[in-house]
Amino acid sequence: MGRTVTGSPTQQIELKIGGMTCAACAARVERRLQKLDGVTAAVNLATERATVTYPAELTPEQLIEQVEKAGYTAALPEEQQSGDTDEQTRSLLLRLVVSAALAAPVIVLAMAPALQFPYWQWVSLALTTPVAFWGAWPFHRAAWANLRHATATMDTLISLGVLSAYLWSLYALVFGSAGTPGMRHSFSLFAQQAPGEAIYLEVASGVTAFILAGRYFERRSRRRAGAAMRALLELGAKDVAVLRDGVEQRVPVDELSAGDEFVVRPGEKIATDGVVVAGSSAIDTSILTGESVPVEVTSGDEVTGGTVNTSGRLVVRASRVGSDTKLAQMARLVEQAQSSKADVQRLADRVSAVFVPAVIALAAITLAGWLISGAEVNSAFTAAVAVLIIACPCALGLATPTALLVGTGRGAQLGILIKGPEVLESTRRVDTVVLDKTGTVTTGRMSLAGVQVARGVDKDELLRLAGAAEHASEHPIARAVAEASAEQVGELPAATSFHNFSGLGVQATVEGHSVLVGRPALLEEHDQPLPADLVEAQLAAEQNGQTVVAVAWDGRARGILAVSDSVKPTSAQAVARLRELGLHPVLLTGDNETVARAVAAEVGVQDVIAEALPDGKVEAIAQLQRNGKVVAMVGDGVNDAAALAQADLGLAVGTGADVAIEAADLALVRGDLNSAVDAIRLSRRTLGTIKGNLFWAFAYNVAALPLAAFGLLNPMIAGAAMAFSSVFVVTNSLRLRRFRSIARSS
Repeated sequence: MGRTVTGSPTQQIELKIGGMTCAACAARVERRLQKLDGVTAAVNLATERATVTYPAELTPEQLIEQVEKAGYTAALPEEQQSGDTDEQTRSLLLRLVVSAALAAPVIVLAMAPALQFPYWQWVSLALTTPVAFWGAWPFHRAAWANLRHATATMDTLISLGVLSAYLWSLYALVFGSAGTPGMRHSFSLFAQQAPGEAIYLEVASGVTAFILAGRYFERRSRRRAGAAMRALLELGAKDVAVLRDGVEQRVPVDELSAGDEFVVRPGEKIATDGVVVAGSSAIDTSILTGESVPVEVTSGDEVTGGTVNTSGRLVVRASRVGSDTKLAQMARLVEQAQSSKADVQRLADRVSAVFVPAVIALAAITLAGWLISGAEVNSAFTAAVAVLIIACPCALGLATPTALLVGTGRGAQLGILIKGPEVLESTRRVDTVVLDKTGTVTTGRMSLAGVQVARGVDKDELLRLAGAAEHASEHPIARAVAEASAEQVGELPAATSFHNFSGLGVQATVEGHSVLVGRPALLEEHDQPLPADLVEAQLAAEQNGQTVVAVAWDGRARGILAVSDSVKPTSAQAVARLRELGLHPVLLTGDNETVARAVAAEVGVQDVIAEALPDGKVEAIAQLQRNGKVVAMVGDGVNDAAALAQADLGLAVGTGADVAIEAADLALVRGDLNSAVDAIRLSRRTLGTIKGNLFWAFAYNVAALPLAAFGLLNPMIAGAAMAFSSVFVVTNSLRLRRFRSIARSS
């Protein structure tokens, strides 16, 4: 960390970093920036951004210069053209397509002697040359940057393998006998031709094409990492009806200032945080709180930008605008949670840090050893090249992308979207799964939970009259009552003389009866209080976390309707299966303790964290992590986005908000909680396949390297072993296609 400059004011800036390919690159950028006095930096590999705190004496240009000295590019976000990332991806795709098209015939000719026509080797050279230099240029460039900074990564090994195979082949063609017309490329275990006849053009072209494919799909998955921020900010209103001298003027929301008064009509989003100065309504806050019951507001109440006005007309005085709003604060929560999440280095990168220099050293030792023993230069060079070729990282490059491609393809068929290989390791270590209640364990929709009628009252009549009166209201609870009534008693009669008591209920005339439907307080105001037996039923319903709607007509209370958010039918089964996976379930919600405990008991969860706001949910996840838990979070609402990012593994159900899906590591297209079980099972299976692939990729190296070093392995056999390892890795990955959903197989 940079030394602290006492008394110096600091400022913060974000830099867009280019050229990073692994977690080691992010660490190198951090170290380079922190060499400057007073500078602290946090580099996020997924978003390719660095958050830098620096003293006022320094300038952004000096920070950028420092990053460039480390071998990477840096720019201010506003200087970064929006199309730059797309252009880089298109460039990578072009290299992949061209390289694959040129490499395919080279590989076929090398593997099938029957197809080798006169001068086929020269055609292969012509096809391989652009692949080895233009196609593999990103690897060569990165390897050169690594060399200048005395480091080595997978790019170093790829570049070295491609160039060694190409240059040896070129040497054999030009100075050896491999360029003779009619030369055949044989795959015998024991070389029958002179060493000068061996060429490895298929290695140079094939490795390049395979690794480019892996990099392309990796870049596509990493590009999505920053989408959560954009999705969150896009939830706000785009324009607003501001009151200027009593006249409404619709202006862009960016022109809104603190103190301005603006109008919000039913169905519109509230433009920014503020205080209601006129009107009353029910506000749908589920976009921020995840809770399904609307909040009643009237003059003097605070409202939050991004929430939706469901009924009456409101006049709001803006109190916070722009980056000060709760919506913007939630965006920052998502960003901070993502930045603080430790990047898990890929196993191949970790091993290659030792493997690459070890192989290079072994090749040099092999060459020197043969020369010291008195062997010919040709034999010594052949053995050294065999060491490099057998270590060529083709299988290493295929191990992760092939398993990931097959695993994610199968997951897509089952409604599971895995966002990249970096999330898989978390599924192996997770021991606690936190479940958001509303929209995840429950349906997130209000429904009629029960009906209690007074003595002598017909239940169907109560539903028919209450449903008809509520049918004219747009309130979510009213819609639940009207829909349930229509389902149970059939077509509802027409209501006349409709009147809405904002925040309390409605009054209407139905079939000649004066019907009153709403809160019990509304009936009391009209001198129609609930009798003792209905009051008892009301208290019992509220104890179970249900909302009570009272019904009266012709001057007397007739019954109550209990409305609640129902539990999904598969939630209890899914919780049991999560336990079978060794996971401890915890219910997390912004609801009150009573409701949360009732839902938890229904689905079989013992631990409950209730009344948690968005920042409270992040803190709840963080506290579990501080207690040594490795936490998975399953959620669907905007309020879950920061918690999903904070968790070691975030799973977003697809029925929820886009921001939650973007912030998560795994997206579940189906709303069924069983899909979370399948996601963890598939992720663990995919991770196991990747580790198996990597084991083979290294195992054949470990077994064959000594043979190559002692001259018992011709470079041609090394190339064949490399090809076989690739076939094995692909075949092993294809087994993931047989993965079955536990819900569908049961």
